[in-house]
Amino acid sequence: MAGVSRAWLDQQTIALAGVAQAARLVDQVSTSGSCPPEFLQASLHSLFTFEADDVEQVFGGLAGVRLGLDTLADLMDNERAAGQREVVRYIFNLLFLERRFSRDSAMMAVVRSRLEHTSFRAEHFTRHSNDICHSVSGIYQDTLSTLKFRIKVNGNVQHLQNPQTADMIRALLLAGIRAAFLWRQLGGRRWKLVLQRRRIGQRAQQLSREAGVV
Repeated sequence: MAGVSRAWLDQQTIALAGVAQAARLVDQVSTSGSCPPEFLQASLHSLFTFEADDVEQVFGGLAGVRLGLDTLADLMDNERAAGQREVVRYIFNLLFLERRFSRDSAMMAVVRSRLEHTSFRAEHFTRHSNDICHSVSGIYQDTLSTLKFRIKVNGNVQHLQNPQTADMIRALLLAGIRAAFLWRQLGGRRWKLVLQRRRIGQRAQQLSREAGVV
């Protein structure tokens, strides 16, 4: 990624916040059937940003990943993390699945090609998030869903059985995989989540404040 000006920890924190945001949105959608549209759009945006000059540009700006930054800041605090067990599970599942996915170069090429095709369609024919989620959901089903490890999503059965909700969840899971890939590209490692827990939480909190400054 060329032209990145932020410190490495900030870059990694923003990318990891992308994972946390996808996980938080999956949890919200699966339990309530909806989520904040601005953060859904930002996570979807990350799937179609193939080249970026800086990490926040992947999410359409720092404000686009603010929910993830707030979530990450909470999760780095043991007391505040206690009520978000499902979100924590989704994050670690996404990190684990990304490692499996990244070892399959053929599958990665297929996902990239189909996302590029979907990006063209989204740009020229529709901007409706339901249509985009449906297309991305199909990509997820044909690729990552075929791997041995699958992410089990818990929630309200009524919402989980809704086709549009299911599409949104799969699209968000793919966005989480994309953010996990970016995080690892930027030097993120799971052991750092333990050794740098406090620093990551502090940076996420500070970056969230920056995102709120207009």
